[in-house]
Amino acid sequence: MAKAKKVKSILTEKSYEFLKNYINNPSPTGFESSGQKMWLEYVKPFTDSFFTDPYGTAVGVINPDAPFKVVIEAHADEISWFVNYISPEGLIYLKRNGGVDHQIAPSMRVLIHGKKGPVKAVFGWPAIHTRLQNPEAKEPQPKVDNLFLDCGARSKKDVEALGVHIGAVATYEDGYEELSYGHLIGRAFDNRIGGFMIAEVARLLKENKKKLPYGLYIVNAVQEEIGLRGAEMIARRIKPNVAIITDVTHDTSTPMISKIIQGETVCGKGPSLTFGPAVHNKLLDVVQNVAEKTKIPVQLHTVSRSTGTDTDSFAYANDGCPSVLISIPLRYMHTTVEMLHKDDVENTIKLMYETLLTLTPKTNLSYF
Repeated sequence: MAKAKKVKSILTEKSYEFLKNYINNPSPTGFESSGQKMWLEYVKPFTDSFFTDPYGTAVGVINPDAPFKVVIEAHADEISWFVNYISPEGLIYLKRNGGVDHQIAPSMRVLIHGKKGPVKAVFGWPAIHTRLQNPEAKEPQPKVDNLFLDCGARSKKDVEALGVHIGAVATYEDGYEELSYGHLIGRAFDNRIGGFMIAEVARLLKENKKKLPYGLYIVNAVQEEIGLRGAEMIARRIKPNVAIITDVTHDTSTPMISKIIQGETVCGKGPSLTFGPAVHNKLLDVVQNVAEKTKIPVQLHTVSRSTGTDTDSFAYANDGCPSVLISIPLRYMHTTVEMLHKDDVENTIKLMYETLLTLTPKTNLSYF
């Protein structure tokens, strides 16, 4: 029996090198500029022009003079912590910057981004020996108000001498790794994997010399994690006719997740398409038809109100913009070991790419 022919990957070694560097680069909400500069440098060769807005959203544009405008979008920011209080003993207490999970924090290594550069620190936690000395005492649980960072300083003055200040942000140190069977892990795949995928779509359009009958805006937005703020600003500026948003969604095949509530989505089985009020049904039909025609596997997901992604900002901006959400399944969201599958990355890129080749200014998206 002949061996099955291996399908050639659309991603190159240079693609994966960029992805690794991009994931490992800290880009906390409100402080995304270093990651945005890296992303823009990668995207520039594939676009005709680019621009940024006052808060740091970065946009590469193909056919900037075309009147009809299509957006493909992801968000650039990651969850993090703010330095909120420095004790006389040199311990650093925090506030959340976005939906960071306090339960995973004990023993984690972090980088505090101070005025003199990154400062290494750890989330301290009482040793199990000391916690169990009183068998009748309730086990302490990690909470925002009892978590602290230890950077080796033993006084407030020592901390400040390192350049750490109130308002400095701290990000987890864990980065990109490859696991078995095509899986990748990393901090902040939510949603720098989206920024990577829209950049790869731009690369494929350029390398395959595709001519689009509209202006394409490749948008990497800031401040999604605290309320979709970057998308809100840039949607008003661009005023697109169509928006294709990409973000992550939960792989629900792991323990302690209810499929009855969350639906069924699994890493490795294709991008997930969302049904919900902000998702334009006729645009979603276009995407589903493209997936069927090109034999790209997809999964389906529902939301009862908002999508919780930048889709909402684009859909309801200006006079309304037909918008669709293409998500990539992710395990362990908002942890340092977010996990996804390479096949889903490739298929999500292909689905966006093929959808862009199908769309024209004459595509009928009217309900009437």
